[in-house]
Amino acid sequence: MKTKDSLTEHYTPLLEGEYNCIDRIVLNAYCPMLLVAGGVRNWYRKMEGSDNDMSDSSMMRYAGRFSRRVQSFCKKKNITFVHFHTGERKHVEAEKLMPENKSFIGIFAVFVSRAPSLLWEIKKFDNGSIDIRRKKKTSLVNHYYFHIMDKDWGHITIRMCAHPPFSCNIILNGHEWVERHEDYNKLEVTKEENCFTSYNNGEKLTQIADTLKFNGQFERVCQRWIYSCLWFVMDKKQQETTGIKYNFSIYQIEYSRNLLFKRGRQMDTVYQKIIDLTRGRLDIKRLKTIFGKKKRPYKHKSTAPAPEVRIETPDYNLTIFKIHFGRLTVKLYDKGERTLRAEVVVHNTKDLKCKRGIESFGEIVEKLETIMGSFLSNLDYAHVATIDDGTFEEITKPTQAGKNRLAGIDFNKKRTKLVAMALLALSMKPGGFTSKDLSEELKPVFDPGFSSRNASYDIKKFRGKGLVIKIEGSIKYTLTEMGIKTIAAILCMLINEMPALTSVVNSLWKERQKNQLLEMDNHLLAIHQECINIKKLNEVDIAA
Repeated sequence: MKTKDSLTEHYTPLLEGEYNCIDRIVLNAYCPMLLVAGGVRNWYRKMEGSDNDMSDSSMMRYAGRFSRRVQSFCKKKNITFVHFHTGERKHVEAEKLMPENKSFIGIFAVFVSRAPSLLWEIKKFDNGSIDIRRKKKTSLVNHYYFHIMDKDWGHITIRMCAHPPFSCNIILNGHEWVERHEDYNKLEVTKEENCFTSYNNGEKLTQIADTLKFNGQFERVCQRWIYSCLWFVMDKKQQETTGIKYNFSIYQIEYSRNLLFKRGRQMDTVYQKIIDLTRGRLDIKRLKTIFGKKKRPYKHKSTAPAPEVRIETPDYNLTIFKIHFGRLTVKLYDKGERTLRAEVVVHNTKDLKCKRGIESFGEIVEKLETIMGSFLSNLDYAHVATIDDGTFEEITKPTQAGKNRLAGIDFNKKRTKLVAMALLALSMKPGGFTSKDLSEELKPVFDPGFSSRNASYDIKKFRGKGLVIKIEGSIKYTLTEMGIKTIAAILCMLINEMPALTSVVNSLWKERQKNQLLEMDNHLLAIHQECINIKKLNEVDIAA
């Protein structure tokens, strides 16, 4: 089992189990030979015997051949063939068409839709020579979506462009692979949509999912199907003659950590508490609720586990909690009755700054695990924040940085509050943040702007108090655990609670007759007690 993050450890007494698993995976498939002009010319010569008639129209004919062969094949095999408009969601329709026979292996549906692609442009000169180059702009051309049932991966999708260089996307799902593992049925698992919502051994589930990193499963499934799809434009003999070969890389990937609570209402209470206490402080702007039933059963009804159970529509409120950082997304949402899922979504693996070939899958997963742990731990630090005795007073005192004397942090100043809020928001950014990131975050609220130099000065002050540290060997910074807890607690006190308290204390009714002062004293004592109750509710302890 992976090392637990702070949030998971905090709620362990309420959990029945947990597991980690890769979700959706999108692979890029490409032919290196068809990505360079010389390779395209050699391929065309081997296909046609000569490149004398090579032109834009001759290249377009391959798309026509692809279309005719696919439609003829679908008609002969009685396979569903559907045209979709650009942007339409196709996976819902594909799920409706999935074969009821669990032993079915092969293509069960083919969809076609127009999508942008970079094509080759052929230009002929008067002397008979030709120039082959990629078009500067993408073209909207037909892409074919082959929906396939695989023996190891279940439902997979291969999206292939009908025009040279015949680039593809291969869409897989880690949960589908785990579901077909030989040890899966021993774990008494119930599956709802793309989530295991009941099981007897979450650690074993995680171990099964981890074997994806070592068994070379990706290359096997790709090799098993991609050349069959390419057959619609080149038969097996032509593929061998031209020497066409696909390479594969990881384009998009999702990684999830799933916490199974003992009771649904406990999970709902915990999740709503995280949202209420964390959303504003971490600058989480995207919060979406899909309405289902409003209440959850307090006690979970035990039913016979059935691996094939799939619930297509939500039975309960589904709240999705998203944070975007460029082409990385982290999110938290509830799944089914009792499961709270945290998910890291990489929209383009370029942002992970590592190798992207399928042989580097293990390295990519390790990076996702690091991001996941940081995300959940930071949520935990922010929503169960505490301030140790004397911390608030110590923060305001000056510090020494080498020969330079730095001012303390005065949270009564507007600038300090805004900087603290921005730092708390940036604490969720995978890999840390730079002074430029802080500057960009604060520019809209300062006139005339907030420069990187201003940001560097403020970061230096927070570093002096140990709230921010510099990442070794990098120009980036990150908040410490103490920093997140301290800033979250102080902002909660100053922004949410103090204005309400001072409003009551300074109201005009205290200037009434002196014989009411005793009554006012009683009210002030009541206010003080309510503040203590609020802090206990929010799990924030304030130093006396």
